[in-house]
Amino acid sequence: MGQQEKVSTSLAGAVSEGISASLAAVDAELDRRYPGDPGTRQPVHTVYVPGNVFEAGTIRSWGDQALAALDEHAPDAASFAAVLGLSDDLAEDVHGRVVAKLRREPVEDLRVDFEDGYAGDDEDQDAARAARLISEAYRNGTAAPYMGIRMKCMESAVRDRGIRTTDVFLTGLLENGGLPDGLVLTLPKVTYPEQVSAFVRLLEAFERAHGLDAGRLGFEIQIETSQSILAADGTAAVARMIGAAEGRATGLHYGTFDYSACLGVSAAYQASDHPAADHAKAIMQVAAAGTGVRVSDGSTNVLPVGSTEHVHEAWRLHYGLTRRALARAYYQGWDMHPGHIPTRYAAVFAFYREGFEAAAKRLSAYANHAGGDVMDEPATAKALSSYLLRGIDCGALDTTEVDALTGMNRAALDRFAAPRRGDLTASAE
Repeated sequence: MGQQEKVSTSLAGAVSEGISASLAAVDAELDRRYPGDPGTRQPVHTVYVPGNVFEAGTIRSWGDQALAALDEHAPDAASFAAVLGLSDDLAEDVHGRVVAKLRREPVEDLRVDFEDGYAGDDEDQDAARAARLISEAYRNGTAAPYMGIRMKCMESAVRDRGIRTTDVFLTGLLENGGLPDGLVLTLPKVTYPEQVSAFVRLLEAFERAHGLDAGRLGFEIQIETSQSILAADGTAAVARMIGAAEGRATGLHYGTFDYSACLGVSAAYQASDHPAADHAKAIMQVAAAGTGVRVSDGSTNVLPVGSTEHVHEAWRLHYGLTRRALARAYYQGWDMHPGHIPTRYAAVFAFYREGFEAAAKRLSAYANHAGGDVMDEPATAKALSSYLLRGIDCGALDTTEVDALTGMNRAALDRFAAPRRGDLTASAE
């Protein structure tokens, strides 16, 4: 060890204490508004099923229909890879994982829809039935990891109906065993932060009525209007909506077609890769960063049905849009048809399989101070570990192979992915 240097200072300790005191309110605000990612699993997609057609076997039916589509239009790994342009070294692995996923867990997140997709005659009965079926699914092990409803919005014409359906559904869950851990509520067509505040008041009233813990009920905010991105006063309304949710917001979901129509985009050009969509999602992403609120992409309405030629075209489109979204850090999207989920999982699995070894080796080198051909910073280590955890959660990666290349178990990866504020020096131990 070399010669010890003399260390001198010029400022009294009171200076540091005074600065800290002046920033105490800012410190508290940072902790309140930007708690960071919750560290829980984020589903790779959300499936919407109209409340009048949702049944006990819906999830299994989607999986079976997806498997049947593969059997008919791409019956083996080579043919599926040829449609999507997968490399030879990924073809068997991705295809095998897709088939296994469709058999084991075809849907990661399901929303019973009582808004645009609903066409029932008795919404009360359908909402009560949805509550019973979802409760039964969680009890018997057939549920998706996340399930819930999309009610009607807080606009005056449908407000009372949306409030009642929410009440009927939540009351039904309590009467059938309680609120499941995977419960998700989606509030659509939000235009003003005050509508978010109103929904918070509704959930607070329900919690008080049943003696639930304050804040037990969270919800997603669906971004489907131009006013939700840019308010009349020029501010980013979506950022104010997150604040208005008072810690209950769990996600921001982009509504491809309502938002596009709101801006006057012609029907033929309404898509999740339109410049208008990119602008909206970029604002959503920046507004949500660090808040613990996650962003979800929208959907495509081009369905993989009909001739094999058309199915292949629709699959390529969906696969490409999903890969594009993943590269832009939109790790969730909507799927509107059972035929979409083979390409949803193929895109997700290929995304993680392609980058797995490089990410694992970079994280290992960082954690062990081994160096390499990329000089990574703590924030990059956080991104690398988050990438690996997402791959594990969806089934693209196995914990054993991640452990083998990184030397880290799940707990160590979690520490890198979600360090305390200001502490990005997590240990691999």
